[in-house]
Formats: sequence, C-alpha cells, structure tokens
Amino acid sequence: MIIIVGLGNPGEKFNNTRHNAGFMAVDFFAKKNDFPEFEFSKKDNALISKKETILLVKPQTFMNESGVSVKKIVSSFKFQASSFIVVHDDIDLALGSLKIVKDRGSAGHKGVESIIKHIGNENLVRLRLGIQPLGGKPKNSESFVIKKFTKEEQATLDLVIETTAQALECFIENGLEKTMNAYN
Repeated sequence: MIIIVGLGNPGEKFNNTRHNAGFMAVDFFAKKNDFPEFEFSKKDNALISKKETILLVKPQTFMNESGVSVKKIVSSFKFQASSFIVVHDDIDLALGSLKIVKDRGSAGHKGVESIIKHIGNENLVRLRLGIQPLGGKPKNSESFVIKKFTKEEQATLDLVIETTAQALECFIENGLEKTMNAYN
C-alpha cells in the first residue's frame, strides 16, 4: 500500500490558498490517474480516494493538526515509511520548485510537525512544493500562506503540480531513490 497525503486546510474559504498546495497537487494527481471521487471518512477525519494499492488522503483537520488524522490513517493500514509520502507547501522554496526529502525534521512547517509528533518519528518522505514569492520569504508567513495565489502565481504553480504528479508516478513505479535522482 502506498499512502499519499496532501496537506491543506479544509473548507471553501481556503481553496486555492498557498497552504493548500498539497491538496491541489493530490487533486490533480487523482484526476490525471482516474481515481474515484474522494469520500469523507468520519473515522479518519479525512477525504480518501483509493485505487488498487494507492491511497490518497486529504486530512480534514486544520493544517496544524494534520497529524491527528494521519495517525488514524497509518494505524488502519500497515505501511513502511518508504511507502508513505506527504505533499505540502514550503515557504522556504521558490514558487515553482519542488524538492523531495526523507528523514528530515519539519523545517518549521506546522502540518509536518504535527505528523511527526503524532506518528512518533521523522522517517517521512516529503514532496515540498515551493510557494515563496519572487521577493523572498515574507515577514508575516502565517498570513501569507492563507492568501490565494495571484493569476501569475497560479500559472506557475499549475506547472509544478503537473511535475509533482509525474514525480508521484515515478515514486509509485520506481521507488524513492530513482524519484529523488530524477526530480531533485
């Protein structure tokens, strides 16, 4: 079983905001690969779509509590850390870039921090989607991440989301090492 978790905040208010880049990437991947519609799992407090041996997850907790939902999911399924990937926004990376990392701390990302805290280890594979604007990291990151992308930013993000889908397909077919070599 491969579990792909996209991070974001639930609710229409947060659609197309920078913090929801993980949700957007997983939605695109699901559509591109003909996954069934996401269904709400009350038990896991997450939107879930499953196709064959791949489980797509969008926690319906707020970002800072993502670990609560993710812990329920990973407890329900036997998994190895190498078969689990978290897709999330990253303000430390330039908009339009992506980076795949393993066995690193949260780097200040509260959603990732929550997952590490709740599952009890840092052995996560993470696909980081850059959201940093051209002018560099904003002073007030907390308000910046819940703002919507401009049209120009959205066009850039759309391109990296397509690349993200390709990277996820590579991860599924070839594993972590080949994916990191191809996309980092």
